[in-house]
Amino acid sequence: MEIHDNLAIARRFIAALASPDGDPIAFYADDVVQQEFPNRLVPNGATRDLAALREGRRRGRGLMRNEEYDEHNAIASDDLVMMELTWRGTIAIDAGPFKAGQVLRARFAIVLEFRDGRIVRQRNYDCFDAWDAPAS
Repeated sequence: MEIHDNLAIARRFIAALASPDGDPIAFYADDVVQQEFPNRLVPNGATRDLAALREGRRRGRGLMRNEEYDEHNAIASDDLVMMELTWRGTIAIDAGPFKAGQVLRARFAIVLEFRDGRIVRQRNYDCFDAWDAPAS
């Protein structure tokens, strides 16, 4: 049985999310299930498979100019990794309630379950700060 350093993999996954050239989809197993619990951006929550994660990444790259993640805490046990992070993203284009140049911020916890070094389950608990439009 191969041993994986799931915490190191999780950190590389977060780095791929932040990088404009990163490929976070490569970290997922084909049968991944991601749950995003209700939050300000997704009030009813969402459950996504690999195809939906791929499409979300494509849309997100079009909306965001850049993204940054700061890790506050992380713990790993067997095939489970839990992380507490702060995310900041700068909007690239006017879209919905967002204006180009606006910076969004969220504090969140993420739970990643691994199988053979790939993410098979992901649960996001996102807490977005207010995103009132910046003064003109």
